[in-house]
Amino acid sequence: MKRYEALAEEIAQSIRTGVMKLGDRLPSVRHASASRGVSPSTVFEAYYLLEARGLIRARERSGYFVTAGGKALPPEPGISQPIHGDATVVDVSKRVFDILRSTKLRDVVPFGSAFPSPHLFPLPRLARAMASSIHRMDPWSTLDDLTPGNAQLRRQIALRYLADGLHVHPDDIIITTGALEALNLCLQAVTRPGDAVIIESPTFYAALQALERIGLRAIEVPTHPREGVDLDALALAIARHKPKACWLMTNFQNPLGSLMPDDKKKALVALLAEHNVPLIEDDVYGELYFGNKRPVPAKAFDAKGLVMHCSSFSKCLAPGYRVGWTTPGRYVDDVVRLKLTMTLASSAPAQVALSEYLAKGGYDKHLRQLRHTLEANQTAMMQAIVRHFPRGTKATRPSGGYFLWIELPGKLDTLEIQNKAIALGISVAPGPLFSAHRDFSNCLRLNYGHEWDARAEQAVATLGRLVTTSMENHRTG
Repeated sequence: MKRYEALAEEIAQSIRTGVMKLGDRLPSVRHASASRGVSPSTVFEAYYLLEARGLIRARERSGYFVTAGGKALPPEPGISQPIHGDATVVDVSKRVFDILRSTKLRDVVPFGSAFPSPHLFPLPRLARAMASSIHRMDPWSTLDDLTPGNAQLRRQIALRYLADGLHVHPDDIIITTGALEALNLCLQAVTRPGDAVIIESPTFYAALQALERIGLRAIEVPTHPREGVDLDALALAIARHKPKACWLMTNFQNPLGSLMPDDKKKALVALLAEHNVPLIEDDVYGELYFGNKRPVPAKAFDAKGLVMHCSSFSKCLAPGYRVGWTTPGRYVDDVVRLKLTMTLASSAPAQVALSEYLAKGGYDKHLRQLRHTLEANQTAMMQAIVRHFPRGTKATRPSGGYFLWIELPGKLDTLEIQNKAIALGISVAPGPLFSAHRDFSNCLRLNYGHEWDARAEQAVATLGRLVTTSMENHRTG
């Protein structure tokens, strides 16, 4: 055992035995290095290993804290293995609409929701910014700010790119009605009906709906729950199918929560550039990281303008304002033309309100609080799963976002479990929603982005009983 591994195991043992409890702060790297007589790099390696195991988590400018609370975490699922080698026509919309209709009910525990709680956002301050900015808004701006959008907002977005080391000119940014419009515009700019598009497996169901609407074929590629899409499988799919585009999430993928490492993002961009395949990068969760630094998008490694980066404020600041954007690289003129012919422009009041809010500061403070809340909720949900779900249940360990991907033991039908759960006032997102082939029937996506309280704990307990009963019925049936 290497020195850092021995140190990590010693700390892990303290956590497992309850000597260190949930929320306890670990010694600083400097203090641990001096007290244990090891180099700072050894302490860093030990802390990184513990973080990868889900036992501790770094908080910005605060240090490392215990997140496992002395409880063992569920094991992680392995990489998905789609058995379908061919591109397939997509037909998912009715299934998605039928299931998601139930997540809108206020009296339902919203584990199946695609959105975090609206109470996590500074909506009163945003409302004041909107009232103030509308009062001063130049009437001509309603024409000046037609496609590609409000110039000041695009400048604020460009400044945030710059803070992450990306040099994006405001003229290369197009404001859209949410990220979903950005993603759809980018997809339409580079494909025609009948084309093949590579997606992750499992993938975000909105990607499947977009492919279905345009008449595109889906190529599902295996995706690792920690590091994202399998690049070897991706290379084989490109060689076989000659896709016109890839639609991927590199940061906190929905539904897995996977985060692609920087070196893998760089290799991804290089692979796609070699074959001249555009990457439509869905990065709506990038600001919701739990570590010390925002993970850069794949766009950071783009030298040929092939990465069409898309994001929005809906998941991190202003749900309901429906303000997103894209930086589509070499395809900027194509996307502008499509935007002009489809929706012309996005809401001018929402754009000026967000521009004023960003200019006055406070956004990063809000994000820090939001991240801490989501991180604490994730820990609470994972520990509830350990307490209430049957042995053999596996769960991802995302380092950001607000989704857990749960893999249940045995051959279960989570569509059936979803129907029973909703009758008891609990929504979940069953695995088949996230595959063109209706795979992952023994999987669930759970949202921990809402208030964690006794009601949420009880809902996890109820789900655990439903799963256990379903397992018993399958064994005896």
